[in-house]
Amino acid sequence: MARRVIVVMLGPVPWAPPGTSPDQWRSALAEDVVDLVATLREVDAALGATAVDRPLAEAVAWPGMPVYELPAPRVGAAFAAAAADGYDQAAVIAADVPDLPGLLLGKLLRPLTTRAVAVAPALGSGPGLLGVAARLPVPAWLPELDLDTATTGQLRSAAPRPGEVAVTPGWRRIRAAADVATLDPAVEGWDTTRMLLGG
Repeated sequence: MARRVIVVMLGPVPWAPPGTSPDQWRSALAEDVVDLVATLREVDAALGATAVDRPLAEAVAWPGMPVYELPAPRVGAAFAAAAADGYDQAAVIAADVPDLPGLLLGKLLRPLTTRAVAVAPALGSGPGLLGVAARLPVPAWLPELDLDTATTGQLRSAAPRPGEVAVTPGWRRIRAAADVATLDPAVEGWDTTRMLLGG
């Protein structure tokens, strides 16, 4: 059976709710995503962070969870770290999706049985991706990617054939006030973010 890991990528957060510090907000979002990934079956969890963000990563990581220190918050660096750790498949996801359904992560990894790469778009405000998954080592054609700016089209155009990149369902990232308004209080999870928003 393939060894798989999901790497939660810490990156800059462009917005925080009024009265909340950006550091508190980043920590709450990341903690909820890490808690989700850490409880999934048949897949390991890890964090990707630059040296500056290492303290945040250590604060939200579960005991024994690897923290990959990366030169920049880029997908390729996270894939390389996972490959060096002996994984056969990896997914790199954004850390600002506190209410992400775990089912979507399964859908991001599932195409790797027949495809080299899978991508989930970010919905809501702004460009970017929810996550990217790949067999390791990654194919030579895979470009370096920033989850905040990359697009599905960028990956598909880089592939020898667009069909080599599976596109899976996306999810809304929390990057603006309009995104916060879409969080559903009836959905279980995202407890830390929920508390920071006042219940």
